[in-house]
Amino acid sequence: MNAEPSHESQPGAAAQVRATSPTAPRVLVLFLSLLVVVSLVSTGLLWQKVASMRETLARQSAEAQAQSVEARAAARQAQDLARETAARQAVSDARLSEATLQRTQLDDLMLSLSRSRDETLVVDIESSLRLAQQQAQLTLSVEPLLAALKTADQRVERAAHPRLEPVRRAIARDIERIGAAQTADTPGLLGKLDDLVRQIDDLPLLNAVVPVVSSSGRAPTAPPADEWWLRALEVVRAESFKLLRVSRIDQPEAALLAPEQSYFLRENLKLKLLNVRMGLLARQFESARSDAAAAAFSLHRYFDPAARRTQQVAGTLSQVQAQLKAVALPRVDETLSALATAAAGR
Repeated sequence: MNAEPSHESQPGAAAQVRATSPTAPRVLVLFLSLLVVVSLVSTGLLWQKVASMRETLARQSAEAQAQSVEARAAARQAQDLARETAARQAVSDARLSEATLQRTQLDDLMLSLSRSRDETLVVDIESSLRLAQQQAQLTLSVEPLLAALKTADQRVERAAHPRLEPVRRAIARDIERIGAAQTADTPGLLGKLDDLVRQIDDLPLLNAVVPVVSSSGRAPTAPPADEWWLRALEVVRAESFKLLRVSRIDQPEAALLAPEQSYFLRENLKLKLLNVRMGLLARQFESARSDAAAAAFSLHRYFDPAARRTQQVAGTLSQVQAQLKAVALPRVDETLSALATAAAGR
């Protein structure tokens, strides 16, 4: 029963509201329209912004995609370049290894050639020195030795090898020693021996018979041809002087020498001097000295020491004996020893 009045009263209230507020729906519509317009404008602006962002994103995406393609291409090129670089590096390493091997082989070859050259130089110098020593012995002169030593020193200096420095020092010492050595004048010595041989026939023997002289000190003159008896007397007188001779002889062996043996004595002395000459030429110095001493002994024993010729020959023979003592030539043993050490590689 109470509900019915309520239903009846509601339309009245609405009618009352409509009657009291006629502009409210109009404001609401206006507000809603404004709200819709603002929403539309905002939506348009937002859509425009979204479209702009979409374009930007699309452009950026395209650029990123292009950059990605370029990056892929660059990466591919980088990979190809890396592969090429690696291949080139491998080839370079192989060539470097080959060059290193060739350098090592070349160093070994140069070292071998240097050693071979040094050994050849040492052998050549040793051969030249031995040949020069033989020439010096043949000529009895130190000039071949000095020339060979100076040439060897120049060759060692040009080689400039530390292993050959002891050889150069030995060469310098040998040059100094040979330059200061005193040697005999062989050609002059041979000339003196030849002169001695020629003078032997003119030397007076110690037991030689002196010619008969008169009391005045002059040799007897032959008598005239018509005084035959004087000539016969002179012959008898000369023969009687030959039968007896009084003289002083300090060497008894000279008195025992028969006059007809003087020829063999002189020839024997000549042979001794010729033996000295042959020993000198044959480089038999001890034999030459021995023969010279024997010749000097025979000269003082059988020939007249008071005669001027004998004194001259004795003086010359003494000079020959003195020179024979200095005939021995110096050797280059120190240099040869240094060369042998260098050849052995020590």
